[in-house]
Amino acid sequence: MNRRNFVKNSSLATAYSLAVAAGLIAPGTVLAQAGWNEKAFAGKNLKDAAASLGAASFAETKDVNWGSTPEIAENGAVVPISVTSNIAKTEQIAILVEKNPSALSAAFDIPAGTDPSVTTRVKMGQTSNIFALVKADGKYYVATKEVKVTLGGCGG
Repeated sequence: MNRRNFVKNSSLATAYSLAVAAGLIAPGTVLAQAGWNEKAFAGKNLKDAAASLGAASFAETKDVNWGSTPEIAENGAVVPISVTSNIAKTEQIAILVEKNPSALSAAFDIPAGTDPSVTTRVKMGQTSNIFALVKADGKYYVATKEVKVTLGGCGG
């Protein structure tokens, strides 16, 4: 980043901060809420969240690689999840945790021509199945993996 872009971006961020502080605009206006799907994040199970994302039905697949996603998570507050889709024309990858109060943890749009691979961290309250819901070429696919959450990192 060159100096000119840095100064321009800093000035813009400062202007937004001052406008929010002065009450001229609401904080939600500054945030990128165009892609927010409140209904999907309110879904309590895989079926409800998937339907809110547009998946009336989905097929199970083995064409998803879970990468460095652990079998056992010693800290449920920060569970690393890595998903790579080997399905052609992948458009979206959503990560859902079965036993969380809100099943949908994250949803990523995959632009055409990019590697359909995502890595994030989710919070899990207990041992649960996690689902990778993949939208590819207008169809939906799901892969499942169980992650065991241990209490206090005792490994049991």
